[in-house]
Amino acid sequence: MALPAQDERTVPAVVLKDLDRQPLEQTLDAMKNLIDHHGHVVVVCSDAVPSGVERRLHTVRSLLESDRIALFRPGLPPLGLAVLARQLRQLASCDLSPGVLASAGRLLTHYIHSGAVLASVARLDRVPVGLKAHARSWVPGSQFGVIAHPEPQLVRIGPDATLSGPDFGSWMLLAKGQLQSDWVGSTLAPAWNALGLREADLPAESATWWGTGKLIEFCTYLADLPVLYQLVTSVRQGVCHWCGIDVIGDRCVFCSATPPVPREPDTHRVSP
Repeated sequence: MALPAQDERTVPAVVLKDLDRQPLEQTLDAMKNLIDHHGHVVVVCSDAVPSGVERRLHTVRSLLESDRIALFRPGLPPLGLAVLARQLRQLASCDLSPGVLASAGRLLTHYIHSGAVLASVARLDRVPVGLKAHARSWVPGSQFGVIAHPEPQLVRIGPDATLSGPDFGSWMLLAKGQLQSDWVGSTLAPAWNALGLREADLPAESATWWGTGKLIEFCTYLADLPVLYQLVTSVRQGVCHWCGIDVIGDRCVFCSATPPVPREPDTHRVSP
């Protein structure tokens, strides 16, 4: 998930490896050092990683008794999540407060279109798959175009196959697995008016997420830092009533508090 830097200002990523297999003390020390050095930590985690990883992250946060660790696990496919993590790394070089930066992750997910070309959808459980598509998965040479985010879509790739894409200018990123196809570059990218096409390594969790290693994963995203910054700063900011940190949206990403429900004014009936 640690994609190469988009520009010279992009903050380097810290990769937390083998969280569910290394000694707890080692994970605690690593996280404590990150907090001591940076002040706040935003952990971006795929929902395709083993459940032990998420448990370990919650354990570490609890043992450190810290409200300076934000655990962010959106339902994006692995490549889209890697792009989102890089966007947050880009924004980390700007004058955004930790709460606004962490909250920006939820905002930016709405501008990422994530999908894949698959040789089979027989084991795909992230997107609704009809009986016909399941049956066609067993036909040799079949390929499917799938969108998982923002809205599920699935088509069997053919001359008239189309997928709905973003209605704004965006770049496209491509990560090739064990599948040969030029459909994304030759057909989908032009149909979506992509500003350009770049390639990256396939994330380790992609085969698990999509249910097959015979895939080509892709996503579109906003690449320019000024655009990202303007998008985030144009949204109304608030203050978490619990921990006092600046936030975007209705839930604090550090302490998970939501705004208190407004109390209705008491009404007293006076008897004549």
